[in-house]
Amino acid sequence: MQPRVVIVGGGFAGLQAARSLKNKNVQITLIDKHNYHLFQPLLYQVATGGLSPGDIASPIRAVLSRQKNITIYQDEMVSVDGENREVIGHQRHYPYDYLIIAIGAKYAYFGHDGWRNHAPSLKTLQDALDMRSRILDAFERAELETDAAARKALMTFAIIGGGPTGVELAGAIGELAHATLKNNFRNINPAQVEILLLEAGPSILSGFPRKLSDKGKASLSRLGVTVRTHTRVTNITAEGISIQNDQGTQWVPCQTALWAAGVQGLKISEHLASAFGCERDRSGRLFTTPQLTAPGDDRVLFLGDMIHVKDAKGKVLPGIAPVAMQQGRYAGQYITNHMTQRDNEPFRYWNKGILAVIGRNAAVADLGTVRASGFMAWVIWAIIHIAYLIEFDNKILVMTQWAWNYFTRKRGARIISESVGSTSTDIGQTT
Repeated sequence: MQPRVVIVGGGFAGLQAARSLKNKNVQITLIDKHNYHLFQPLLYQVATGGLSPGDIASPIRAVLSRQKNITIYQDEMVSVDGENREVIGHQRHYPYDYLIIAIGAKYAYFGHDGWRNHAPSLKTLQDALDMRSRILDAFERAELETDAAARKALMTFAIIGGGPTGVELAGAIGELAHATLKNNFRNINPAQVEILLLEAGPSILSGFPRKLSDKGKASLSRLGVTVRTHTRVTNITAEGISIQNDQGTQWVPCQTALWAAGVQGLKISEHLASAFGCERDRSGRLFTTPQLTAPGDDRVLFLGDMIHVKDAKGKVLPGIAPVAMQQGRYAGQYITNHMTQRDNEPFRYWNKGILAVIGRNAAVADLGTVRASGFMAWVIWAIIHIAYLIEFDNKILVMTQWAWNYFTRKRGARIISESVGSTSTDIGQTT
């Protein structure tokens, strides 16, 4: 009988694990809450009207259609019975000989979960659609508003978190306001928006060298974004945000706040920690062995955003696609070695570099020996992101859409859905 490999999560890590076992003598079962793989690095493009949801999502069945040793189920993991080696889902039980869990994480609101209603985060397609509706709706409401103070609040956007996601969101909103929506309104000038990027630390893009961080800040400034570092958010309501820095506390009337700060493990991670003897960090992410396995079971692997793993220099690995993909490939090799009773070396991440886009012709790239900013970094960023898209059709669609947007400065996906005011939940299984 072929060993049964159950993979929970059809994101970067899960897909890479499945693909790495394509020609192996195993029977794979992949389960995911959604029927699609989501290219999360481009979610901000959907949130700001640059791309449509279908451009960055591919049906999992289509992605793996040529792999004969895999069965796919749209289901959600409820718990795991480690003693009997079964994953319990809503629809059925899934017996396993080897188990790979890559269910992702969610944004952390640092004990203020009530803020989620007023400042949505960006992890899922629904999050992106909600965010897009909030952003576009603010301009529409400002066009109708006759009170100057109320109009200013509608045209004030606050992004909390100065990492790549926050920077990309701020830059995209700047492009939207200063170029895309130009001449679209009669009572307001979209270019008069106030875009605040708030970061509690000393600099934005803290994972980049300081020189690139400074260049990123300068690029944002050219797009009308005001960057405030050493600034903590102390409250968020439907009417605005309260911020605190060395100048004291300030209330900012703001109708659109967007959250891009910090991550934490999903609620089910607590059950998994108990089931397999894992410790958790302060964010609820699981500690694993150096081989990414559960301390209490060497046939169970955890991958992606849900785990706390350090690189050779002792730095915690970020929850980004390259990390998840390398972990997925490692998991496939680990299982192959384990079945043939060969030893497995600890997982080691090969850092190929990090990138962040800031706007039209502007990005920063740290590729180790090569560091770039401006147009060249933007080209590198675009090529890499298109190359990582899963299906060929998606690559053609995104490349065509980006080319059209570039030359016309227009964004076609500017539809306001009915999701304004909706909230995010624990949606994972896509890492």
